[in-house]
Formats: sequence, structure tokens, C-alpha cells
Amino acid sequence: MDKKDVEKAALKAGKKIIDHTPEPVKEKVEEKVEEKVKEKAKEKFVEKTEGKLQEKANEASEKLQETKEKNAQKVHGKGEDAKEKLQDVLLSVKDKLSDVKEAGENFQEKVSSSDDKEKSKNKRKIKGANQIKKATDIKSSTKIKSSNDIKSSTDLKTMGS
Repeated sequence: MDKKDVEKAALKAGKKIIDHTPEPVKEKVEEKVEEKVKEKAKEKFVEKTEGKLQEKANEASEKLQETKEKNAQKVHGKGEDAKEKLQDVLLSVKDKLSDVKEAGENFQEKVSSSDDKEKSKNKRKIKGANQIKKATDIKSSTKIKSSNDIKSSTDLKTMGS
């Protein structure tokens, strides 16, 4: 006898026992069976629901991780692009500033060379420290010539005289 035959025999015996049992006992057994069936159904439902929810949560988590990685790649890519653009701009600004610096240096050389020429002419005009008058050398109000002391054209000597 194999397992199936044993199950069939047990089922037949169970049916005969149920047929010969009194009604109040049948009702109590049915209630207990219903409760057990309901409990088992509830457990199965909860297990399946939890499994499905866990599965969906895992899928959402994977999608979120993939999206996060894609965004990270995009950010790094755009960061690299921005870095390159910024370096290009800084290099062009550096070139322009070097041109401005050269122009300023040339202008400064021209200005200083023209100043040198003027200074060489004016060097003769600049007085030294010993040529500057002191307070004692300055004329007082008594030494200033009056209108009587000023020579007229008659006082001037001519070439012939």
C-alpha cells in the first residue's frame, strides 16, 4: 500500500465517522474546522501580501538605486564639463590680462622715457641745497626799491657813450 491508498482509506473512514456522529458534535467540529480554515486562509493571505509588498519594496529600492547612480554619473559628467569650460574661460582671461599687462608696461616705458628726456632738460634748472635762499638772505621791506630808485630810459647808457 502506498501513500495515496492510505489517504483514500483515511478519507473514507473519516466520512463514515462524520455520518455516524451526533448533530451537536458535528456543529462544534464544523465551527472548529471553519475557524482553522479561516485562520489558515488569513495566514496565507498575510504571507502572500507581505511577500508581494516586500517584492515591490525591493523593486522600488533597486529602481531608486539605479536612478541615483545615473544621476551621479550625470552630475559628474556635467561637473567635468563645467570644470573644462571654467578652465577655458580662465585661460582666455589670463591671456587677455597678459596682453593688458604688456600694453601697460609698454605705456609705462614710453612715459618714463619721455619723463627722462624732460628731466635731463630740467636738471640744469633744479637748484641745489646751497642755492636755496635762507631767511637771512630774503630782502626786508626797507631794501625794496621805490619808484625813485627805478632807472628811466635816460639813465641807460648807450653804446656810443
